[in-house]
Order: sequence, then C-alpha cells, then structure tokens
Amino acid sequence: MSLSETDLRAAIAREMPGVRADLENLVRIPGIAFEGFDHTQVERSATAVAELLRGCGLETEIVRHGGQPAVIGRKVAPAGAPTVLLYAHHDVQPTGDVALWTSDPFEPVERDGRLYGRGAADDKAGVMAHVAALRAFGDRLPVGVVVFVEGEEEYGSDSLNDIIEAHTEKLRSDVIVIADSGNWDIGQPALTTSLRGIVNLFAEVRVLKNAVHSGMFGGPIPDALMTLARLLTTLHDEDGDVAVDGLVGREGASVDYPEDRFREEGGVVEGVKLLGHGTITDRIWTKPAISVLGIDAPRTFEAANALQPAAKAKISVRLAPGDDPTSAYAAVRAHLEKFVPWGAQVEVTLEAGGSPCVIDATGPAYDAARAAFASAWDGTAPVDMGVGGSIPFIATFQELFPDAAILVTGVEDPYSGAHGPDESLHLGEFERVCLAEALLLKNVAEALTN
Repeated sequence: MSLSETDLRAAIAREMPGVRADLENLVRIPGIAFEGFDHTQVERSATAVAELLRGCGLETEIVRHGGQPAVIGRKVAPAGAPTVLLYAHHDVQPTGDVALWTSDPFEPVERDGRLYGRGAADDKAGVMAHVAALRAFGDRLPVGVVVFVEGEEEYGSDSLNDIIEAHTEKLRSDVIVIADSGNWDIGQPALTTSLRGIVNLFAEVRVLKNAVHSGMFGGPIPDALMTLARLLTTLHDEDGDVAVDGLVGREGASVDYPEDRFREEGGVVEGVKLLGHGTITDRIWTKPAISVLGIDAPRTFEAANALQPAAKAKISVRLAPGDDPTSAYAAVRAHLEKFVPWGAQVEVTLEAGGSPCVIDATGPAYDAARAAFASAWDGTAPVDMGVGGSIPFIATFQELFPDAAILVTGVEDPYSGAHGPDESLHLGEFERVCLAEALLLKNVAEALTN
C-alpha cells in the first residue's frame, strides 16, 4: 500500500532532525575539487555520501573517470513503475577570504533560522533532500531510483560526461531531478526551465620582453596593465551592454524581477548603476553577460617602479539560450584580437565551455512536480524561471536520455549567498524542499506507472 500525502508529511517531519544532523556532518568536510586543495577531503565526502545512500537501502558505488569521485546509488523499480534519477553534487566552492565569514565556513552554525556554512545550500542540502525523501518512504518506495552525486561540479565537471557515458545504462531513467538550482523567493517555489551556458577564457597581453624602469621608459611605452584594462573596456559599450559581435541574445523573459529587490539581493552599493538595457530577467536569463573574474598582476604592496611586460585576465562569458560555446568563444577571441590597443600582442586561450539549455516543462512529470510543489508550499504554485548560471551537463542528459523529463529544482533562495562568504540555507524552506521531493516521487509513481 502506497504512502499518502499525510503519511509523507509526518515522515518528513520525523526525519528532519536526523537529516539536519547529517547535513551538518557533510558541511564539516571541506571537499574542494579545485587544484591546490586537499583532495583527500573530496574522497572523504564521497565516502560519507555513499554511506548515507547505503543507509537508505541503495546499492551504492563510488565511481570516477580520471577526475574526482562521484557516487551512484540504485534501487530497482517495482514492476511497471518508472525510474527517477536524483542528481546533486557533494563538492563545494573554496571559501575565499575566511576573514569575510561571520563564523567558521566548515563549522555549521544556525542564526535566525538559517544554517551557515560552505556547502550548506550548494549543494550538500541537495544531497540531503534526496536522502530525506528516501528515508520518508523507507522500504515502500513507489519508484525505482538512481541517485547520482557528482564530485567536481564546482570545478567544471571535467570528467562528468565520461562518467555518464561509462555508466549510461545504470543512469537510464524516465525522470531526472537535478537539485542544483533554487526557488524564486522564500515562500515561492520554482522550476528552472532555462539556464545560460558558459565560456571561460584567458586573455594575456604583452608589450615588453621584460620589465623596465618606469621613469626611464614610461610615457612612450604602454605598460601591460594599462593595455589590458583598455582592452577589457571594449567588451561593453558605454551603457554596459555586451559589445561583442556574434553573441546570441533575446528578450521576453516572463517573470518580473523588481530592480530594488535585485539590487538588495545582489548587494549592490548605493549609487552604482546597473548595466545594459531591458528587463532584469532578460539581462540575467536571456542575454549574454561578460565578467572579468581575475587579473594576474603584481599586488600593490609588492609593485616596483617598473613597467609590467605582460598581464593576464580571466574572462567569463555567460551565453544566452540558443547560443553555442564554440562559436561564442570564436566571437570573443576575434573581438579581443581586433581591439587590442597600441599594437600589443594578445594571446587568447580557452579554459572551458558549456552549453545553455531550454527545457520544455510540459507533460505528466512536470504536472506531478508542480502539484508536489504546490502541496509542499501550502497552495503556492511554482513559477517557471530562468537562471543566469550554468549547468552545462544538462545538455548531455538531454542528448543521452531524450525521452526523460528533466526537472531542475533546488534548495537555494535569493539570500543563500552561494559561492560567497556566509553561504546559508533557510531551514524552513529546506523542509518544504524535502517534502516536495517526497511528494514528487509519489506523484510520478501515480502518473507514470503502467
């Protein structure tokens, strides 16, 4: 006999203390996949996730394909029932300057109903939302499940496509739930139906064979930092719109995002003007964006009175749905080569790229998800929203599993601060997310079981 919504509500409420305790234990593991960090902690994180899935009765293995460890847990579907793949990732972003955190980033702390710590929201709470739903059902799970927890999403998922292709049959599912996005607001759930793609690249300018005395040679010779700064300003026009020919963009995002709310959530300093034209949602969902993420240059307290021979910038280009990473990179490279000033040499190199995606969120699986979200949020229906960030591997899932319904959900809210200091999880919303996932599995079983 299947569990009712009332049963699942009671089960989630019962399981939440243990789910939170296990989430806090995961947050304490600094599993950072970036180069230069202790990757034994990523191994430790994968082992902890595998144990959690085994505790839910899943056959579990740790897999890799040249990169960091991922975890796959499986439970076969009852006769005639669909299989649902539940995705999350267990690795986290670096902390940045720890002095900017109010508390230790790897010691979870509750303040005002939020749990603070690196990965508390992105995406260890996604892992634990899957665990919570499985625990709520116990041995009465009405669908087959494949839980797929990646170990290097924050570092670019370099080996993910190889893992997916190597384990395609294990991952084959009727519905795919990707718990790595967010909700529209506290109290307002959402399904993510579009995401921008990404191209990260480096641009290095060179004007000298070596550093020279700024007094002896400054004036006629352009220094590399000034040259790089002038080149970077050509990427936008005077109003802040992207000025690179060949990048795709469009208008027509359907959700209103008031500017005052956007400025508050983004922490924009008073007096700073927003860039570009069009609605806020167009500018962050359906148009390209270019940001300078970092510059290799002498630090000010180390800087000698010398003209720098070379300077290098890391540039991130977010691609609107409908664009292609290969052609976008070519367009940006051509722009940089065309506009480098004063005859300086410029070398442009690609770091990584990923495709944007658009999801056709219609059909019985999406109806099941919307009903689950509305129930979990006490009658508040989810909105369909875009996301300015990128999850490039969704395109891989779409290609390998063209018949699967892909649902992009998440645990974050606009105040979660993912990737920044004081990342946090709204604990009340987290319980709703856990309930919504349990109800989603119930609804999918009822809608898709033969």
